[in-house]
Amino acid sequence: MPTTHVVESSPQTVRSGYLDPAAKPVATVAPGDTVRYPDTWTHWGNEAKFGMSFADREPLRHRYPHGPYSMLGPVEVSGAEPGDAVEVSITALRTIGWGWNSFPLGVGALPDDFAEPYLHYFTFDDARTTATFTHGIELPMAPFLGVVAAEPAGDETVSAIVSGSYGGNLVLRDLGIGSHLFLPVAKPGGRIWIGDVHALQGDGVVDQTAIETAAENLEIRYDLHKQVALPGPIGETDTSWIVIGFATSLDDALVTCLREVIGWLPLAAGITAPEAYALASMAVSFRVTQYAHQTGSAYTAVPPKAVHAVIPKSVFPPDVRGRVARWLRP
Repeated sequence: MPTTHVVESSPQTVRSGYLDPAAKPVATVAPGDTVRYPDTWTHWGNEAKFGMSFADREPLRHRYPHGPYSMLGPVEVSGAEPGDAVEVSITALRTIGWGWNSFPLGVGALPDDFAEPYLHYFTFDDARTTATFTHGIELPMAPFLGVVAAEPAGDETVSAIVSGSYGGNLVLRDLGIGSHLFLPVAKPGGRIWIGDVHALQGDGVVDQTAIETAAENLEIRYDLHKQVALPGPIGETDTSWIVIGFATSLDDALVTCLREVIGWLPLAAGITAPEAYALASMAVSFRVTQYAHQTGSAYTAVPPKAVHAVIPKSVFPPDVRGRVARWLRP
């Protein structure tokens, strides 16, 4: 029977801003097991507190040069080997009662347009459905995980700011409750890290932050699929499959994402590459995942630009949807 494991946030289980290949696993789970993460930490090793001024927060950026995210992990999945895929399913996510949006100088899509940094705190209603902004603006909460990573190959630490074929700082707002993320395994056990809970974010995350928060409760089920040749992270919701492309420019990220779609759909859905190209133009939405710009920050890494393709399941007949499902979960 599947088991539920509990992983608390502590100095032993959290790395502030990076994935640590030397870290011992916080849990070793069987495929199909769930891990519950109660009371996850806020940014900078839980030093981000409600109401801190920007000036009080700024030294934290320099104290944690890898990045702000409190990364929990790694979780190892028994039997996972390179060439396999781990499916990360978000089964529960309730945020804490507050969050913030901020931008220091020198980051975001408009790094030179503002003379002063910005910081705004939010308090959430008890149901965790609404965040009140300003001037009567009500924002409907849609919590998700900003960072999910299967540790990449090698023995070097990896900044949690960056992302790539292993996952990482995807900031893909679709990764909320009921979603699935398939990650290629590069090391035995997969070694999955999670962090950076968001209460709400728009595509593009143009000022470089969402409504940043943490979780009162987070539950994730880990499944293992043997020998699935994933090109990179693939997301799935009830209505869509999602493919992501990364590059140093948005132009190149779009082209990379499109080529990933054209490479993946023939394998999974059985259509030809020209048909996939045409379908991408007619029915697939290409969206800016993040316009990343950290060159003016204190951190040691700059995230790539990212574009994701939202492929609607509804355009495919049941037999083709079933074929894709079997390809992802053989």
